[in-house]
Amino acid sequence: MGTVKIVTDSTSDIPKQLREQLGIEMVSLKVMFGEQTYLDAVTIESIEFYEKLIVSQALPTTSQPSPMEFMEVYSRLNEQHPGVSIISIHLSSAVSGTYQSAVLGVSLLEDEGDVTVIDSKSASYGFGMLVVKAAEMAAAGSSKEDILAEIERMGKGRRLYFLVDSLEYLKRGGRIGKAAALFGSILNVKPILSLDEGGEVTAIDKVRGHKKAMQRIIDLLIKDYGNDPIDVMAAWAYKSENVLELAALAQSQLNVRHINQTEIGAVIGTHVGPGTAALFINRV
Repeated sequence: MGTVKIVTDSTSDIPKQLREQLGIEMVSLKVMFGEQTYLDAVTIESIEFYEKLIVSQALPTTSQPSPMEFMEVYSRLNEQHPGVSIISIHLSSAVSGTYQSAVLGVSLLEDEGDVTVIDSKSASYGFGMLVVKAAEMAAAGSSKEDILAEIERMGKGRRLYFLVDSLEYLKRGGRIGKAAALFGSILNVKPILSLDEGGEVTAIDKVRGHKKAMQRIIDLLIKDYGNDPIDVMAAWAYKSENVLELAALAQSQLNVRHINQTEIGAVIGTHVGPGTAALFINRV
């Protein structure tokens, strides 16, 4: 059975230790504060980024990797592992050109090899969970076909819901999508956000008060999963208090098999802002 290698981009927000443990290749997006450019999760870590973001008078900008950057990773893997199959899983094409850069990167290969590029239709650990599962299966010797089938299965059973402290970052970053109608909402109404099937930010509900919004997310998850066993990744941007409360609610009211935590990195953080709390759910 041939070797399978997994490639992703930095917006998957997979903890560094786990990424290295599983041998996941990562191509970084970039974050620019004025003329200063940083590589997401390489030359700038989450805490440093949010500290800069909070004091910055202008919103930083982000940019996708070039096709050449992807081509270089694919070429290196082909050289290191002759006959390798590569599965490259990336941020939703509805919010970034990263997926298209990866596709173009394949076209630049002199010998295209066996590279499958996947538009996750999700963001952060919403597709990070797919990447991790794919890498675990690859490490266990699973075939490319079996890994792709599992990614498709998981994609149908996953959910993500998140709360932001302010919609201003989504608005200023142009990533508000179908949640745009929420602007002008009355004071203290918390939008419950998700990504739709096309991978675009959308509003699921609006609830008055932070605690009620958290409970509404749990109610939505109960409707989605009932008593089915689930895995949960709780993610936060800068402040973990909100997501810890949300995670505790999930553990007390849902059939949670495993729960872990991760930080939302610089690129996604640019668009959701500090204080964001998210739950990424996968049916076991």
